[in-house]
Amino acid sequence: MSEKLRVGILGATGMVGQRFISLLENHPWFEVVTLAASPRSAGKTYEEAVGGRWKMDTPMPEAVKNIVVMNVNDVEKVAASVDFVFSAVDMSKDEIKAIEEEYAKTETPVVSNNSAHRWTPDVPMVIPEINAEHFKVIESQKKRLGTTRGFIAVKPNCSIQSYAPCLAAWREFEPYEVVATTYQAISGAGKTFKEWPEMIENVIPYIGGEEEKSEQEH
Repeated sequence: MSEKLRVGILGATGMVGQRFISLLENHPWFEVVTLAASPRSAGKTYEEAVGGRWKMDTPMPEAVKNIVVMNVNDVEKVAASVDFVFSAVDMSKDEIKAIEEEYAKTETPVVSNNSAHRWTPDVPMVIPEINAEHFKVIESQKKRLGTTRGFIAVKPNCSIQSYAPCLAAWREFEPYEVVATTYQAISGAGKTFKEWPEMIENVIPYIGGEEEKSEQEH
C-alpha cells in the first residue's frame, strides 16, 4: 500500500476511542487524521480535551496530541477529511443508529464498535477470520442507503469475540451443546480500580441482557 488510508475516530475522547488511537499508532496501513467527539470537546486539542482521563497503559501518541477535535455532529465536515471512520460514540442506541447512517450516506465506510446496528438486517456483524462471507450483505445495505461506497459494519458482543474462535475451530466435530460462562469485572466504559475500588479482586456474575446478547448474536 503506497499511501496510508486516512482514519477518523468518532467518540475519540472515550475509553474505546482511546483504545483505537493506541492500537493505530504507527500502523502500516492507517493514519489517524481526524478525531471527533461531543460539542464540549470540539475546538480543543486532543490532549486538552482528554485532560487527565487518558486510560491506556501506553502514553498518548505524540501524533494525536495537537489534533483539534471536531464536533462529531458536523458529519459532512468530518467525513470530508477521511477515507473511513471507526465509531465509538457514547449516545443512545437510536442516536447512534442515526449518526452512523448519516456518515455512511456521505460515502464514508463506518466500522462500529457500538451495538446499535447489530440487529439491522443488512449490517454485517463480523469477526473477519470466522465469518467474512457476511460482508456480502453490504451490497443490500448500499441499495437501501443509496450509496456506492458508504456502509456500516459492526463487531459482535465482547464475550462472543472471546469464544467464537474456539467454536469455529471445533466446527468440524459438530458440537451440539456449548456451555459458556462470562464474568464482568472492570468496565469497558472506562472505569478503573482507582475509581471503582470495590471491584478489586471481584467480578460481577450477572449483568442484565448480556446472556441474551450471546444467544441472539449467534
